[in-house]
Amino acid sequence: MDEDAGTSVPGHPAPVAAVVVALMSEEFSAATVTALRHRLQAQVNSVGLTGDVGFDFVLAVHELVTNAVRHGGGHGHLALRREDDVLVCEVSDQGVAAGGLPVRLPAVDVAGGRGLWLAHRLTEGLLLTRRPDGVTAVVTACLQPSGGADSPPVAAGTASADESGGPAGDDGEGPGPGR
Repeated sequence: MDEDAGTSVPGHPAPVAAVVVALMSEEFSAATVTALRHRLQAQVNSVGLTGDVGFDFVLAVHELVTNAVRHGGGHGHLALRREDDVLVCEVSDQGVAAGGLPVRLPAVDVAGGRGLWLAHRLTEGLLLTRRPDGVTAVVTACLQPSGGADSPPVAAGTASADESGGPAGDDGEGPGPGR
């Protein structure tokens, strides 16, 4: 029996296509990181992600951008979009990741290596993808109505820390090379 791709299954709601709105798409380098951060902050604020959660999202993306400059060939590409009530930011570079991409908090006596950990902690989610020509890091923030009709959307929340302050399920040990 042939089923049409657009036909829904009886008893199940028909799939709804996400509304995707491109907000930014920019190449960057060390010389443009600061200006990019300011433009990013303006875009994040424009979709209603303000206050601490907006600042945290921008800081997380900034960490990914500086990682791309430092570890990913000196330049990269940032793409920011809204998919329904989710803010999505992709940062791609041309670097080759040696070994793993640690998302663990390094020891206190290790300089650097906290960028991915911060990006993970400050956003709803972090996804790292190795490509043949580099690495793409994606962070997200959920937007939800705050309850009042005139109120802007606010983030649903950020990842919670365990009692030690590290990511849940992470012992925080191991310096790991790092992004």
